[in-house]
Amino acid sequence: MTVNSQTPTSKSQGGSSLSLDVGNWKLVVFAALLAAAACGKPAAEETESEAPVPVKVEEAMLGSIRGVVHATGVISPAPDGELIVIAPEAGRIIDIPRAEGERVAKGDVVVRFEIPSLTADVQRQAAEVQRAQAALATAKANQVRQQQLFDRGIAARKDVEDADRMVADAEAAVGQAEASRAAAITAASRATVRAAFNGVIAKRFHNPGDLVEPAASDPVLRLIDPRRLEVVASVPLSEAPRVVIGAGGWMKAVVTGSADLALKVVSRPAQVEQGTATIPVRLAFVAPQTTLPAGTPAQVDVDAEQHTNVVLVPAAAIVREGEETAVLVAMGGKAHRRPVQIGLSDGSDAEILSGVKAGEMVIVEGQAGLPDGATITIDTGEDEDAADEKGGTGGKGETGGKDEGKK
Repeated sequence: MTVNSQTPTSKSQGGSSLSLDVGNWKLVVFAALLAAAACGKPAAEETESEAPVPVKVEEAMLGSIRGVVHATGVISPAPDGELIVIAPEAGRIIDIPRAEGERVAKGDVVVRFEIPSLTADVQRQAAEVQRAQAALATAKANQVRQQQLFDRGIAARKDVEDADRMVADAEAAVGQAEASRAAAITAASRATVRAAFNGVIAKRFHNPGDLVEPAASDPVLRLIDPRRLEVVASVPLSEAPRVVIGAGGWMKAVVTGSADLALKVVSRPAQVEQGTATIPVRLAFVAPQTTLPAGTPAQVDVDAEQHTNVVLVPAAAIVREGEETAVLVAMGGKAHRRPVQIGLSDGSDAEILSGVKAGEMVIVEGQAGLPDGATITIDTGEDEDAADEKGGTGGKGETGGKDEGKK
């Protein structure tokens, strides 16, 4: 009885062992499948990384390009449209009739000075004229007397000749005294300053009652003509040979949304001061300007040399990495990196001296970070045009509904 009761127990244990072995085998198989699935993920990612990159391209073409010199400047009155009043002699200001911003007409009084030295000089010269005229009257009377005596045989010929010489000397003295008096009157007239042209009081540096000195460092008043304005640009010395008289230019609009203003180079310095890094170049407005105040800063572009029949690409196609420049050329569904040498650039186009030929398609959008040899697809914009045409016939609403359903 004991043996029979143990035998079934032994079989039961054997069956349990077989069941465990089968379970372990299934676990191993499941783990192997998971490992295979995990190994397959990088392959999927690699496929995604090689997906074509959409780019836009334009054709490199032969054409002409003009260089541009960029400079900063200030709007200033022309040389004949500015008057800076300085006292002719040390003195006191009696009157300044107009305030800053007020308009004056040609001939209007703008400043009156009180200069004692000039007034005294006029009086002194007037006295000299009177003295000379008295001496002349005396000489003429002596001349008449000597002539009468000579006619009566009393005086000698020499006395008559001496009398004639004294009259001539007296007449010369009168002329000299009158000239000195006229000069003194002219100098005294400078105590009253009048406007040389129609203009506006741009700046008052003094007020009535102030004492002033006859020095450029002590100006009294500045008058400008707002109809005769120009731009004085500071051009880098290295760019100076590219700027010639008569060249065109443009001043960037001061007010957002307004048009740029046309300019023309009217002068450039004949010599450069030692140690300077820029030269002043004067540019006149093609159309007279009356709304721009003097002293306004300006950004100026001046036309420089022109190159013709050269390879041009859009400036957007240029890729810069440090000091190197390159262009990505679309060819055979790939982006090919080409190191290039750039010539002139006008902001919209760039001259290619080497690296790209006319007729090649250069990437102008989507090239940022694009490696050499990357797979690309050219975005021609035809899909967007087709979508716009559908929208015009009512198809856009249907497409939009489909897109919303997909989402």
